Amino acid sequence: MSTKTQIAVIGGGLTGKAAAVASARAGFETLHIAPAAPPDRRTSALMGPSVEYLMRTRLVVDPATIGVPLKRIRIIDATGRLLRAPETVFLSGEMGLESFGWNLPNIALNEAFAAAGQTEANLATREASLARAHREDHRWSLTLDDGSEVTADLLIGADGKGSRVRQWAGITVRERKYQQAALVCDLELQRPLDGESVEFHYPNGPFTLVPAGGLRANLVWIDKPEALEAARQSPDTLARLLAEKSQNLFGQPRPMTPTFIFPLSSLSVDMAGKSAAILVGEAAHAFPPIGAQGLNLGLRDVEDLDACLAAANPGAYGWADAVARAYATMRAADLGRTGAFVDGLFTSLLSPHLPAQMLRSVGLWGLKTFPPMRKRAMAFGLGK
Repeated sequence: MSTKTQIAVIGGGLTGKAAAVASARAGFETLHIAPAAPPDRRTSALMGPSVEYLMRTRLVVDPATIGVPLKRIRIIDATGRLLRAPETVFLSGEMGLESFGWNLPNIALNEAFAAAGQTEANLATREASLARAHREDHRWSLTLDDGSEVTADLLIGADGKGSRVRQWAGITVRERKYQQAALVCDLELQRPLDGESVEFHYPNGPFTLVPAGGLRANLVWIDKPEALEAARQSPDTLARLLAEKSQNLFGQPRPMTPTFIFPLSSLSVDMAGKSAAILVGEAAHAFPPIGAQGLNLGLRDVEDLDACLAAANPGAYGWADAVARAYATMRAADLGRTGAFVDGLFTSLLSPHLPAQMLRSVGLWGLKTFPPMRKRAMAFGLGK
């Protein structure tokens, strides 16, 4: 027996949950298909516009009850190169804001999104994975790993970097794998960050501390995989390197959670919608964790999806194709601009070539001393 729905959302991450709620609230019969997953103990630094969207759509009621405000961003050039950039601090007050955004636990976001979905009569969920899909007679036919079948007019892929929805929709993907990896964990510091995110820029990548409340901080350390593996071979080695990398500014950081290392790559698509299929989140874009763009960009995907669905006419022939085309057009500029920004920021830091290092240093000098340039850069980081 086949289940029929207007929209099927594939993928159980935060972007997938948000897309499912947005689809149901737009008045469409929606089925969210995702397997059970372990708790995501990471945090997400969400900028002001993303938080405003979550509050406007009631996905989050009050960020202050679950997160920590991000009031300052400090960049410290620790490359030791001849051409070093100045230390640069961005203050939210310069933009007339109390904070740039909030650092929010993914577990709390998941709970809030799930609670929002439970109130939607148009939204059903299925704990399963998508095994096969094909499109015939303007409808998607889906086979799930539990043997059940689903037909849908519009297919939304929120199924990550290895997206099968992207593959079945015939959307071209470009992926660049970096030599670096990222180590993440939570730390306890001996001096609080007080709402300041601190990025130490080293030749192989940034060492970033994000405030998580009190003396707690979230660490994202980008380096060569062998260096990260060596760092966590013993507690003493890790403790020494954490103090060195943070330049002893916060005493002796102490790991509060196990360390986790994952490889880095960037991913982009030629279009984010095609053949009545739409890609959101890492199915459409992925970047190294620098510049706080990952989930922020995914939520902008969902916001544009919301707008496209609001303008759709489900009674018209080929409405799902029209939505996919409109979405692809709406997302193209933001995806291209943000991808170029993050890639340029990351590769300029890693580049061993003097011209690239010079351009990066000059750019940071400009951000430090030229107010219009500072404000434009902060606005871009906010997603405006």
